[in-house]
Amino acid sequence: MITLKNVILRRSAKVLLNGASVTINPGEKVGLVGRNGAGKSTLFALFNGTLHEDGGDFSMPAAWRLAQVAQNMPETEESATDFVVGGDTRLVELREALARAEAGHETNPDDAEIGMALAHAYTDLHDAGEHDAVPRAQALILGLGFKVHELDQPVNSFSGGWRMRLQLARALMCPSDLLLLDEPTNHLDLDALVWLESWLQKYPGTMVVISHDREFLDAVTDVTLHIVHEQLTRYGGNYSAFETLRAQQLELQQSAYEKQQEKIAHLQKFIDRFKAKASKAKQAQSRVKALERMEKVAPLLAEAEFSFEFKEPGNIPNPMLTISEASFGYQQDDAPPKTILRGVNRSVLAGQRIGILGANGQGKSTLVKTVAREMGALAGTVTEGKGLNIGYFAQQELDVLRPQDTPLEHMVRLARELGSTRERTGEQDLRGFLGSFNFSGDMVKQSVGTMSGGEKARLVLAMMVWQRPNLLLLDEPTNHLDLATREALAVALNEFEGTLMLVSHDRALLRSVCDEFWLVGRGRVGDFDGDLDDYQRYLLEEARRLREEAKLASRETASPAPSAAPAAASSPQAAAQERQQRSSQAKPLRRELQQLDERLAAAAAEKATLEARLSAPLPAAEIAEAGRRLKALNDEIGQLEERWLALSDQIETLTAG
Repeated sequence: MITLKNVILRRSAKVLLNGASVTINPGEKVGLVGRNGAGKSTLFALFNGTLHEDGGDFSMPAAWRLAQVAQNMPETEESATDFVVGGDTRLVELREALARAEAGHETNPDDAEIGMALAHAYTDLHDAGEHDAVPRAQALILGLGFKVHELDQPVNSFSGGWRMRLQLARALMCPSDLLLLDEPTNHLDLDALVWLESWLQKYPGTMVVISHDREFLDAVTDVTLHIVHEQLTRYGGNYSAFETLRAQQLELQQSAYEKQQEKIAHLQKFIDRFKAKASKAKQAQSRVKALERMEKVAPLLAEAEFSFEFKEPGNIPNPMLTISEASFGYQQDDAPPKTILRGVNRSVLAGQRIGILGANGQGKSTLVKTVAREMGALAGTVTEGKGLNIGYFAQQELDVLRPQDTPLEHMVRLARELGSTRERTGEQDLRGFLGSFNFSGDMVKQSVGTMSGGEKARLVLAMMVWQRPNLLLLDEPTNHLDLATREALAVALNEFEGTLMLVSHDRALLRSVCDEFWLVGRGRVGDFDGDLDDYQRYLLEEARRLREEAKLASRETASPAPSAAPAAASSPQAAAQERQQRSSQAKPLRRELQQLDERLAAAAAEKATLEARLSAPLPAAEIAEAGRRLKALNDEIGQLEERWLALSDQIETLTAG
């Protein structure tokens, strides 16, 4: 188990933990929560050994193997598959041991110790999963959203976000007793996030995860550690259980609770208002449940220092915009345009609150960027209502920010662009406005390029609020926001009087602010008649469909398809002839399958005999030879099994008709 007893932790002169005590038991899945700067990452540094306690006692089992996601951006020409396989540190060590043993055996073939080391290296490699390392790595890569044709592409060919997904896959590949995950969902779409949840739920070791995604924490954790006031408090249960217990504690602190009454009343006002307006639709009912949660934990939400609101729009056109027979995609230099979405016919009406769903790479951001005027439609028309004023939050904040400029310079430029639509645009007014978004003191003069992801996200939100939009387009706005800021965003969006279109992998945000969903998939945009639970089931089914398509394509590539038969037999005689033809084609395949069965049985028997021999004392030369033969047998069995599966699939296809 992991034990902290009266631990003191400092970062420079700042005390983050002061006399903290807690125990994490083997196999527990722990969510680590607390405000930004409270010490979550510092505690991780204690766990992984890069930092030591300044006081008290910290202990964890010395034999535990640790896995965590490397934070550096990988720079390598290795293929994605090889890079992820390299995450299995045990396998890498054993491969190196085998290489040393083989080199030693070539030099001294009669050395008994070297021969024994060679035999052990072969058997250890097999026990460590050398035979299925590549399929295991590729399953992780595909689960995190990559395509089959990308498995052998070099790591350097991917963008930053995709390389960080490979770092995550590499960490999951590592056999471990303790898994540390710091914001693992930041670069994931909802389909990859659902897959990751499923994987982590089966992880057998101890896990500690930092995340600002409350539904993710609910799905994968059973204990919550809260860092507050330089202490660690342990709560049994997931994040929602922690919220409830923490809110109850705050209610008992009567003096603090009284100070929060005004903010709680403000929360209650919009909760009541939106619950009254909700329809009977599944999506709206899901939103009511999210608002009921806010009602229950209102004291906890009111404790947050940061909150903001969108000003009432000056006017709201209806419809906001109309899309007719449109195609969306990318215009490429010296190449035909790349069409992602076709036949788009949609209207966005005043007051709609639309969640945009779709698996990774299906075109969600393409849709939002086109509506945001960042890209033009390839065909058809996008007609905007008179007075449409768009507030756009790009998935990559630097798409709308200048890294060399300061927050104050961004606001001064924005105020000038808006001209006479703002009365108070002096520097002091703009400083005060930025202060309401937690940009205080010298922070307003700090260049954006040096800021954290959360600070950049807050600046984009500040600029959107200042613009007083009537249509909000938000593409993954929560990627770098902490839990308190996400709740503040949910409250602000619920109070927003205009129209909202939202792409997000944060299901809590989608549930709390969206009344309806659009589904982007297979080149189309349509209504999704269901809630987010239905959507998760859809994603799992879609992933299964894509795997089957990839499997079928792989079969077709591996062996030529049988000659095509007519789509429909014109007579009973033709049908019989077709069956006879299929049976004739299957006969040689069945003979080969029988031969494979016989060879597999013989190889398995020889392998068992070799393993028995290696467990008994043998001369060095015989040990080395037996080890080499065992490795060759394992390789052969793997190839035979792959061919057996391919033949079985072909026979099944031929006899299905």
